[in-house]
Formats: sequence, structure tokens, C-alpha cells
Amino acid sequence: MAEHGISLRWSKTEAPFTYNTYPRNHTISFKNGAPVTFSAAPAYKGDASKGDPEDMLVASLSSCHMLSFLAIATKKKVIVESYEDDAVGYLENDGGRLWMTRVILRPKVVSSADAATLNEIHHLAHDACFIASSVKTSVTVEPA
Repeated sequence: MAEHGISLRWSKTEAPFTYNTYPRNHTISFKNGAPVTFSAAPAYKGDASKGDPEDMLVASLSSCHMLSFLAIATKKKVIVESYEDDAVGYLENDGGRLWMTRVILRPKVVSSADAATLNEIHHLAHDACFIASSVKTSVTVEPA
């Protein structure tokens, strides 16, 4: 078993504490590192220049897939020169309840391996990604 903790900090400002005025910005520190400022999505009065919880979920899924992919590639002796992903998550209304229904990962891998080998590694990486295994969100991989 492994534990993964974060430190989240938020405080009220001088603004009145109402839905329209309370601050959405907060900081999160990972592994005792420097705090990073996040917010709510702009639709919920957050700061559009900051990442929000939905962004973090998409980033977590993308990062986990990439790290699993790279680990499997090394074990198969496949050299990867670069890896990019322009992932997107869809927050949708399901009977009045909003949830992240699906995330599409779009990895672009530069490697001398053939497409079939890269697709196999993507499949294995998807199965190995414990973040993808932890959510009910549909996670699909569409390699470039």
C-alpha cells in the first residue's frame, strides 16, 4: 500500500462570503513542494488562467498513461524519443448530475517502433494505469 498526500490551502478574503464573491483560488502542494495555485472552472466563477479540478483529472489520466507507456516501452526495449498528449475530458450532464463522462487521450509518440508495437504498448499501458482503473470515466486512447 502507498499513501499519496497533498496539502490544500484556501482562505476567505475581504470580499463578502457569498456565492458570487468568495474566492475560488486555492493552493495545492505536492510532496512538500512549492504551492501551485488552482481555481474553479470559469463556469463556476473560477480563474480561467488556473487549472481546475476537471483539468487535474484529465492531466492525472494523461500522466499515468504516459508513465505506464514509458515503463512498458523500456521493458520491451523500445526507445521513445518523445511523447506528447493533447487530452480532452468531457464534463456532461447525466440526468441532472454533472460528471466527467469520458476522457480521450491523444498521445503522439516518436519512436522507431512500428505502429502495431506502439498500439500494443498503449493497450498494455491503459490496463496498467491505476488512475484509469480508479475512475468510472470512460478513458480511451487514440494514438496519432
